[in-house]
Amino acid sequence: MIANLKAMAAHVAAGAGEASDHAEEAAGLPQLDVSTYTSQLFWLAITFGLLYLLLAKVFLPRLSALLEERRDRVADDLDAAAGLRSEAEDAEHALTAAMADARARAHAIVAKQREKLTAEIDAETAEAEAALDARMAEADEKIEQRKSEALARVREAASDTAGAVVQKLIGVSPSEADVARAIDSASGKA
Repeated sequence: MIANLKAMAAHVAAGAGEASDHAEEAAGLPQLDVSTYTSQLFWLAITFGLLYLLLAKVFLPRLSALLEERRDRVADDLDAAAGLRSEAEDAEHALTAAMADARARAHAIVAKQREKLTAEIDAETAEAEAALDARMAEADEKIEQRKSEALARVREAASDTAGAVVQKLIGVSPSEADVARAIDSASGKA
């Protein structure tokens, strides 16, 4: 049977010498066939154009809008934290001024009635310091809370963005653990 096939191949090759030369040229890589260059270039241009339009009109605007929204949210949170810090500093200045005033009054009164007013001054000072400590602790807690919320939102944004980018680029949704590990590695937490 193989001998018959070889004989038929030899007969076809001998009978069609010119066609055989053309067949040898076409037997190479089809993308290197000069007669199809124009159609190849046409489809390359269409494919590239469609890909460019998809990127320019769909994917990149969505990504930039998402990043801008995250950036605005983080900026708002940081502004709120700065406002709380400013309020805490103002409260500290007010309490410091009140304490200085209380001390000045206390010294004037101490000259007249030292023993009687010593107990009242200590009570006022302790009360003012307790109020200051309470307000400072509350302000520091609010600041830390806003800061941790902002950092959590940044991490969440990075996780969402990284997952979306990987999904768009390679078409596979990475697991949350893989994304978290990659973010930790990139941020130096390792």
